Amino acid sequence: MDSLPESVINIPIQVNLKPVYNMAEKTVDTVFTSPNWPNGWVQDECDTRYKYTFRRGPLQMKTAGTALLLGFTGYYRIIGSTRVCVNGTALSPWTPACRCGYSEGERRVNVSFQNSVSISPDLKAKLSIKRLEPEAIDKCSVCFWGQDVTADVINGLKEELDAAKVDMEKNFGLYDLRPKFQKVWDQLNKVYSLYSLGWLEINPSKIRIDNLFVKNDSLSINLGLAAKPLVSFERPQEHLTVVPNITDFSSHTGFNIFLDAVLNYDSLSNIVSSQLSDKRFDITSSKYIVIKECMLYGMDNENLVIKVTFEGSEQGIFYLTGKPTYDAATKIIELKDLDFDIKSKNTLLKTAAWLFNKRIVSELKKYSRFDLTTYINAAITSINQQLNKNGGQEFKVTGRWMQ
Repeated sequence: MDSLPESVINIPIQVNLKPVYNMAEKTVDTVFTSPNWPNGWVQDECDTRYKYTFRRGPLQMKTAGTALLLGFTGYYRIIGSTRVCVNGTALSPWTPACRCGYSEGERRVNVSFQNSVSISPDLKAKLSIKRLEPEAIDKCSVCFWGQDVTADVINGLKEELDAAKVDMEKNFGLYDLRPKFQKVWDQLNKVYSLYSLGWLEINPSKIRIDNLFVKNDSLSINLGLAAKPLVSFERPQEHLTVVPNITDFSSHTGFNIFLDAVLNYDSLSNIVSSQLSDKRFDITSSKYIVIKECMLYGMDNENLVIKVTFEGSEQGIFYLTGKPTYDAATKIIELKDLDFDIKSKNTLLKTAAWLFNKRIVSELKKYSRFDLTTYINAAITSINQQLNKNGGQEFKVTGRWMQ
């Protein structure tokens, strides 16, 4: 694992924002009223007082870039009265209550909050909320002289909306994405079968966020992943880990994949033995051997040793050595410079010189070549399957690994 640099994989992730929308729908009050409704009055000046009720319609979400616009249409009714004042002193009693939004229908106003999205290193999506100025759709006039009190209502409404903004920031202004990321992380930490050809471990280690934006009802995140993919013939033990905090690392574009393949000697031995078991080689007109078993071993000098157990005209064991090489163009691993080791040469020359034959080496060399094309293609297929995950309403991941 330490012999290869970390691979860098960029994965686009979409997080469904509908749960956030639903939370907002439940959090933002549906009815607002002036203080101490229905008995209290709002009185900004000596000559005017009013009280109102306000209800909101369904929340509507609009998105653009990293901004999320939360808005609704509000419907209000107002009751007001006036009196004559001079220099702040009342000279007449209050007029009978005048109404707006009752007989002519509720008055309308558009209300909206703008939210900018950012993700902190500890995987929390922060919504910075800003109240936009309410926009009155209908004019509200009271009393028989038609006094316009729309501005007064809007000013009173702003105080209620600012209080609602505080509640929204408290309830969903900070959205913890760690559980969503943990589900993706757990999937990446699993061991996957490569169609009976072996096992794949992605081994993720670090994550970063290159870019994020919102569109429709989804938060799109470009997730950068550092990993050390490993392929082995034997199933390794799964090691589920906690998703780490966001860090910054490596290049921010493209893919750099280094796939470490561990070809276990026992597994390779089984493959070679299955191909050569009971295979007969006629060396001369009267001499032959039958291969019974082949075992592969590693040497400190980067060579491989093949132990061959045989029967036939003679029976015993001899050893071959060779250096494993990999051709990236053909995706073939083979043993170069395959030959009898020195001890086997000396023994065969003394006891059975006829066995010291290049034909045996040539034949065995054919079976010491491993074409990894199918193996690698299966690994790519499996990785692509893991890069395209649909977690229902919570998350989905899309991506493609191309050679």
